[in-house]
Amino acid sequence: MQDYKTIYTATDVKHHPPLAGEYPYTRGVYPNMYRHRPWTIRQYAGFSSVAESNAFYRQALQAGQTGLSIAFDLPTHRGYDSSHPRVQGDVGKAGVAIDSVDDMQELLAGIPLAKTSVSMTMNGAVLPILASFLVVAEEQGVAKQQVSGTIQNDILKEYIVRNTYIYPPDESMRISTDIITYLSEHYPRFNSISVSGYHLQEAGAEPALELAFTIANALTYLDAACARGLSVDAVAPRISFFFCIGMDFLQEIAKLRAARSLWAELVRAKYQPQNPRSCMLRTHCQTSGYSLTQQSPLNNVVRTTIEAMAAVLGGTQSLHTNAYDEAVSLPTDTAAKVARDTQLILQHETDLLRTVDPLAGSYAIEHLTASLQQQAKKIINNIAAQGGMLAAIKSGYAKEQIKISAARRQALVDSGKQGVIGVNKFTSPDELLAVREIDSNDLLQQQQHKLTQLKQKRNNHDVQQALANLTQQAKTTTINLMPATLDAVRARATVGEISAALATVFTRYQPQAQVELTDTYVSNYGEDDTVARVRTRVERFKSRTGRRPRILVAKFGQDGHDRGMHVVAVGFSNLGFDVDLSPLFQTPEEVARCAIENDVHVLGISSHAAAHNILLPKLVAALQAEGATKIRIVLGGIVPPQDYDYLHQQGVNAIFATGTPIPACAEKVLDILEH
Repeated sequence: MQDYKTIYTATDVKHHPPLAGEYPYTRGVYPNMYRHRPWTIRQYAGFSSVAESNAFYRQALQAGQTGLSIAFDLPTHRGYDSSHPRVQGDVGKAGVAIDSVDDMQELLAGIPLAKTSVSMTMNGAVLPILASFLVVAEEQGVAKQQVSGTIQNDILKEYIVRNTYIYPPDESMRISTDIITYLSEHYPRFNSISVSGYHLQEAGAEPALELAFTIANALTYLDAACARGLSVDAVAPRISFFFCIGMDFLQEIAKLRAARSLWAELVRAKYQPQNPRSCMLRTHCQTSGYSLTQQSPLNNVVRTTIEAMAAVLGGTQSLHTNAYDEAVSLPTDTAAKVARDTQLILQHETDLLRTVDPLAGSYAIEHLTASLQQQAKKIINNIAAQGGMLAAIKSGYAKEQIKISAARRQALVDSGKQGVIGVNKFTSPDELLAVREIDSNDLLQQQQHKLTQLKQKRNNHDVQQALANLTQQAKTTTINLMPATLDAVRARATVGEISAALATVFTRYQPQAQVELTDTYVSNYGEDDTVARVRTRVERFKSRTGRRPRILVAKFGQDGHDRGMHVVAVGFSNLGFDVDLSPLFQTPEEVARCAIENDVHVLGISSHAAAHNILLPKLVAALQAEGATKIRIVLGGIVPPQDYDYLHQQGVNAIFATGTPIPACAEKVLDILEH
């Protein structure tokens, strides 16, 4: 955590940065910043069917949004078609389902791609999704020189936090570099990569760690592209960044300023670029989802506004503002409008656009900027000493640092040392919000029907030839996979078919799940009466039964957001429980089998992506089929209160809302086991 002085003076600032538009761009990458043009309002959205998402996009563009940002559902991220048996609970739940180029056509119908910048958050199935977008533009008659936007293509961070990978790291880096190379040669206005710190902070990283890992990842991509023979000036100006903006207002402003300085310094020192744009860090920002609370949800409007102001004062180039109801569901239309209007109010009703870097010269801001830059540089040097970011990922170092940071931050909130209004301070009765509900069964049937129709009308011989060619080319590392993927998409091969064709060569990546044996949670929470009481009860349970209470912490479906499960695992372990972790991406039947094989008393399910209503009944049925009716089930995470009664009826013994302290969860679990 950043230490703050009570008072900052001139002695805390060694030097003041040059003006905006001047190296190292601390004050902004453009001389006039928002005086010339406001930041782009780019709301990230996608849900349910392509038709509904298309209608939302068109309405948002008419209402003042200035660019699109597409959210894909988890099966699409993981390279599965909606008809695959492993993804039945996830289709359309946390983004829009795209199974083919025909879906992409429908998604973008009526949106002129020659005039609209499109950002796509996609990393795992990046080849078929990018190819589908480019084929749609091609079939719209848009020239390659007119296509603008960004593909995230940041696969390294997936192995650290978000886990929507498909293939092992080395093979995935090849794909990422293929895309960087192909777009640099053929699509001059389409950015080939957006290096994301957002998901690092959302998974628990503190600002210096978010900054360091993001910059280190970006340097890894730049190294890989240059190793292909591309010049730094052909690649670096096309790299964009994506940062999370949380509630540490001053620190988040300083983080964006430090990011620009650090990137400029490191790129110049290592690559000696000739083009000044190679040293300019341009970034999109999104307000934090982790900071949103299920309790007193309208407070989230205030939180998002504060975070949006920090992004603007930090000098972002585009911005997404989260909706106040996202701690319980996908945003309703009302919540999405408030989120978008927050940015419009900042642009049209305040004076934030009237001067460049208005906090420049502040002793506190300049000191925090320099401090974050120094902290991040030390971490980057440590990563370099390990052999680089890819080595740090493979060794587990990167993921471990995030887990430790997340457990520390959770302990501070749970103990009340870090206040969250409505959760651990100034609490009030919960407010029941209207939530967006998606008929998953209907959507699943729609997508499966469209897939059946597609396979009936296409030339399947051409499809199989294209897929066989893609598989063959995957065996040769010197061949760029984009052209063969484009051919497969033009033939109407599906996202799942293309991903499977590559997996026959690359294989699917499945890391080992393990609990971190640290005391991070309790050492930051502190030894209070609750912790002592839980530990006493655990020992009493052991004396009575001959062993400690044992819990399997699990996720099922394609949701890879594992911050919650790891924090719970560390917390319960620190409190004396025996804890097992289930591998990611399991079916309910596989989770049930894991619970039985580990002989657990309790199965703790972490939910993030709204698949619980479909998958939990299947889990209960699987346990019953195995005769494991004594295993208790508890559920935590993003679960709308409207679902509680149904889930209890299905056999869930307890539901823990976001914000419930881990010691309180542990006490409830012990209550369940003792009765």
